[in-house]
Amino acid sequence: MIKKLGTAYKESFSGLSRETWVLSTVMLINRSSSMAVPFMSLYMTQYLRRPPSDAGLIISLFGLGAIAGAAAGGKLTDMIGFRQVQILSSIIGGIFFIFFSTKTDFHFLCMLTLVISFFSEAFRPANFAAIATYAAPGTQTRSYSLNRLANNLGFAAGSSMGGIVASFSYPMLFIVDGAVSVLAGLLILWFLPRLKGVVKTLKGQTEDAAALKPWQDVLFVKFILLSILLTICFFLMFRVVPLFYKEVWHINELWIGLILGLNGLIIAVFEMVMISKIENRRSLFHYIIWGVLLIAVAYTFLMIPGINPVIAAVLSIITFTIGEMFALPFINTFVMSRTNDANRGLYAAGYTLSWSIPQVIGPSAGFYLAEKYGYNWLWVIMVLILLVCAAGFRLLWRNVD
Repeated sequence: MIKKLGTAYKESFSGLSRETWVLSTVMLINRSSSMAVPFMSLYMTQYLRRPPSDAGLIISLFGLGAIAGAAAGGKLTDMIGFRQVQILSSIIGGIFFIFFSTKTDFHFLCMLTLVISFFSEAFRPANFAAIATYAAPGTQTRSYSLNRLANNLGFAAGSSMGGIVASFSYPMLFIVDGAVSVLAGLLILWFLPRLKGVVKTLKGQTEDAAALKPWQDVLFVKFILLSILLTICFFLMFRVVPLFYKEVWHINELWIGLILGLNGLIIAVFEMVMISKIENRRSLFHYIIWGVLLIAVAYTFLMIPGINPVIAAVLSIITFTIGEMFALPFINTFVMSRTNDANRGLYAAGYTLSWSIPQVIGPSAGFYLAEKYGYNWLWVIMVLILLVCAAGFRLLWRNVD
């Protein structure tokens, strides 16, 4: 049994290109540099003694800067190449983060927040497009799964390191964060090879690309709108549900942390093996629809009366994570299947926006609905939205066929 399991893991990671491993390693390091963002509200209220409203404004500005950065990063990827965008965004963003640690004026910090989030998010569509370019034939979904694995591990490591560093010095938190971001850019500069003739090729494809803008691709636009609805439901599991665990189910912080941590652990252990077994066997829409439905089931566990809260929470996060593993890697694959070398950055930016926009509107809308109508009505609304998503993806599947 152990030998078979080991073989399955070896097969799931085999066949991936060297560049895919480089990009995923850089993503792990880049996401590890996200250590300061989870502590931003504490930095503003505890260290700078600003009111909670100022902390909320800073967090909102991060979201707004991310939206602009995603759009600009995609455009620049198509203009100058994903390698250059990743290098510049990592290094410049890291330098501004270090500079952030030296300032205390609130209005200046607001401006820096927009700049930092702009460059941080510009990295993502470039990295996303690079994976599609470097993925070996038949391994695109697994390549994205490896990148997701790196993303999750990097965020977990960054959050853990952030807590340790913040316990000693909040300014040092931003210095370390910025330094790690600069390191990520330098690693791309040193280890990711240039693609010769890319800019020349892009210029030669300008006329063809003009007919392939993502906003002119009706199927893609519909797909992204459905993805935005799905992502709103995704973020609420990590923004609103923990408060529900604490206020309504009275689960303590230790258990909440362990329950949410199951998400990253399950993904790290099982996703690559699962994707290697099912990739290229069925239509990607088949897996996306099942993933969305499983996430809907995860929210229904929050409404079951009479069940032990911890058991319900564990069942919910496990079902949610399985749904996430089915849906998100194949959503990535669909996005890149609509692209060519001349417009890959714009499509990647469109997909990145489907994550940036929900970060701004999702949690605030969720908290408002929970406060006004109660958590159970919020979960009902989430389930209905997810059922609409599943039906929408089903309709798109028919159009593709």
